[in-house]
Amino acid sequence: MSTWLLPENIADVLPSEARKIEELRRALLDRFRAYGYELVMPPLLEYLESLLTSGGADLNLRTFKLVDQLSGRTLGLRADTTPQVARIDAHLLNRQGVTRLCYAGSVLHTRPRGLHATREQIQVGAELYGHAGLEADVEVQQLMLDAMRLAGFDKVRLDLCHAGVLAALFAREPAAAAMGETLYEALAGKDVARLDELTQGLDAPIRDALRLLPSLYGDASVLELARQRLPQWPDIAQALDDLTFLAAQVEGAEVTIDLADLRGYAYHSGVMFSAYVDGVSNAVARGGRYDHVGQAYGRARAATGFSLDLRELARILPAQARSSAILAPWRHDDALRASVAALRDAGEIVIQALPGHDHDLDEFACDRVLIERDGAWVVEVRRP
Repeated sequence: MSTWLLPENIADVLPSEARKIEELRRALLDRFRAYGYELVMPPLLEYLESLLTSGGADLNLRTFKLVDQLSGRTLGLRADTTPQVARIDAHLLNRQGVTRLCYAGSVLHTRPRGLHATREQIQVGAELYGHAGLEADVEVQQLMLDAMRLAGFDKVRLDLCHAGVLAALFAREPAAAAMGETLYEALAGKDVARLDELTQGLDAPIRDALRLLPSLYGDASVLELARQRLPQWPDIAQALDDLTFLAAQVEGAEVTIDLADLRGYAYHSGVMFSAYVDGVSNAVARGGRYDHVGQAYGRARAATGFSLDLRELARILPAQARSSAILAPWRHDDALRASVAALRDAGEIVIQALPGHDHDLDEFACDRVLIERDGAWVVEVRRP
């Protein structure tokens, strides 16, 4: 095997893509800070049980495991950063009021989530702890949409769902709860035939409600249909009220309701949301409420947040123009060194031409040159 080959669905990030990723990372973290979110940097690996607090079987399957040579315990390479941030909030910071945290770093998956997906994502996200009201959900959704616009997506569709609807059905039908993962997969895939098969032996109200969920998709008017056709239970009514309120708060994005879009159901405890853009079938950002995750770290806290993959965003964004740069000669000359340093301090890109080399650089357009005129170094437009 060639020594330069990488594992499947693992790839180097080359200059043009790396530049897009890094510029996006800086811009998004700066925007998060403008909302009051503090940056944290959790480690890439932890003890396995800490990483798998509330993610369900899916997170377990996606997590790489290895043995710690110091302790003999099993470690995991994180597949999601959110549980780590919840641990930091619950156990390390231990604040009493609202805490806003953000992060950016690699996560590793044992298997790709799509046909061309990478197994090493660069995950960026923001999490808000300590407020159970819908105001927190509004802020997080607004921040996510703001981040999407900052990344260059002017047309975004926001899909809303609520884990409380399925939780209400499971709470009243133990047989349905026992099939939780299987039902969840059928609902998320809108596999109506499989759903009919799985629900045959359930009580009629639960069976009919589960079979109805895949059809409850569309604009906000779907919520009225859901009120009419789903069981008239207080917890379902509350979930639909929450979605009605949040849908009305969205500005600058198309809103759709999808009561079967339950990806991450085992993780979330309330409103769930996904952002979609034209030309991409999968969601480019996901989030929602997950109030129970901190309990595993000894302190349950109201929590909501979102995350996105910078590598995926960079892949679907158009190519950027090359950066303007100044081409300078290489010479033992104190005045030249001082001029180059002054230009770089002023924010210019200055590339010195090493002797004997051509300079055809993909990332930089050397449209100016630094040349010596009458004993002084000056910048001039570069002639073809």
